[in-house]
Amino acid sequence: MIDLHSHSIFSDGTDTPEALAGLADRAGLTALALTDHDTLEGLGRFLACQPRTAAELVPGIELSCRFLGRVLHVLGLFIDPGNPRFRARIEDMRERRVERNRRMVERLQDLGVAITWEEVAALAPTDAISRTHFARALVGHGAAGSPQDAFRRYIGDDGPAFVPLKDLTPRDAAAWIREAGGVSVVAHPGRFSHRSFRWEAAMADLKAQGLQGLEAHYPDYGPAEHQYFLDLARLLGMVPSGGSDYHGGHKPGQHLGVGTGSLHVPDEVLGRLKGLRPAETV
Repeated sequence: MIDLHSHSIFSDGTDTPEALAGLADRAGLTALALTDHDTLEGLGRFLACQPRTAAELVPGIELSCRFLGRVLHVLGLFIDPGNPRFRARIEDMRERRVERNRRMVERLQDLGVAITWEEVAALAPTDAISRTHFARALVGHGAAGSPQDAFRRYIGDDGPAFVPLKDLTPRDAAAWIREAGGVSVVAHPGRFSHRSFRWEAAMADLKAQGLQGLEAHYPDYGPAEHQYFLDLARLLGMVPSGGSDYHGGHKPGQHLGVGTGSLHVPDEVLGRLKGLRPAETV
């Protein structure tokens, strides 16, 4: 089985890229993708592990986009992390994320939470600061009972302290990924909105914008939701990708490959996704 969605210390995970490669072998995976949020920084270390790793290590990224007024995540798989134009675009996103994070600190302070930029930054093992680190800081301040509570009360997509990143459209994300030699996949669509959201028209729109796959295999889905996205992928001619969305200690009980125990992404998905890469990169 394969796992095409995981995170390291370079975004909001707790494991190093090297540790993830080792865990892939111990889990018996055929392939593992590292898909940190809006950064390429961990990919060099991750791919350097390939000579001593049985699992195929897939370079990836998870881009934050805006769709229907909400945050939508798009995975880029098989990207070339050395592509200079792509790297420049991701560096620009990194700078915008820093500005966004500082504005979120200001909003929290306006809401009466005595939190500082330095406190949030101290919780991140690298300079990649995410909302996960904000959540931990809010728990430490006693402003929230748990990271989940912090998202619900303050920093979730509809929270009073949330500041969205400068809009990146799914169309642009798909184009960027393609020019870097990759394949674009809609990440965890079941988490995008309330469970009753119907995806038929919205996903067809995303396909028209250049998205090639959708995450049909995901640990948070129940059996009916899993089948719904498998059927939708088949209906639209998109590849049903999948992964654990592994974050290490930030998602206790979630394991590479199997999620909470029942996730299984078949090997054949890897070949189907590879077949979607731009011809000049194959």
